[in-house]
Amino acid sequence: MLNSTNNIIKHKLGLLNLAEELGNISKACKIYGFSRDIFYRYKEALNQSGTEALLNANRKVPDIKNRVDPEIEKTIIDHAIEYPAYGQVRTSNELRKQGIFVSASGVRSIWLRNSLENFKKCLKALEKKVNKEGIILSESQIVALERKKEENEIYGEIETSHPGYLGSQDTFYVGHLKGVGRVYQQTFVDSYSKVAFCKLYTTKTPITAADTLNDDTIF
Repeated sequence: MLNSTNNIIKHKLGLLNLAEELGNISKACKIYGFSRDIFYRYKEALNQSGTEALLNANRKVPDIKNRVDPEIEKTIIDHAIEYPAYGQVRTSNELRKQGIFVSASGVRSIWLRNSLENFKKCLKALEKKVNKEGIILSESQIVALERKKEENEIYGEIETSHPGYLGSQDTFYVGHLKGVGRVYQQTFVDSYSKVAFCKLYTTKTPITAADTLNDDTIF
């Protein structure tokens, strides 16, 4: 029976040892929740390079020959930042007009490698570039940033410039305590710092809401 002190290798060796003990690979795979393909991958790695090879046995080596040219990849990255609202199909089509032929799935693969696979991440990369290089925004970039601002406001996300600029307050019913009665929680959250203040009351009135602001928030 094979052993290892590494937890990852130990788990994989457990599968191999159990299969040998049971004399049934399918049953061992079912118990461990692995496929037979993974079992044979572990077995091959063990036979070829020993137990340490099991550490990366389930990691597929990327096929570098399928990667696009670095210059093309840079063009696709730049295009995603230039047009953050474009999807992979439209991006692929626009690049074809420039003589760059990369499929929509190929575009997405490049986005995934560079954390640009959605609108939010593209805008994050754009904001980072603006802060670092001080570039002048194009019309499409301005539209995208304005769209993000509108969406943030729709979903309750508002830009504020400093602590105390804007806060939100609400009342929540906590429950009923014996000998006390109903208990309510007044909660105030500063929208800039995300710091929250809470206070418990036995009544739910405008007076308790004002008391929370005066006692814990305004200073």
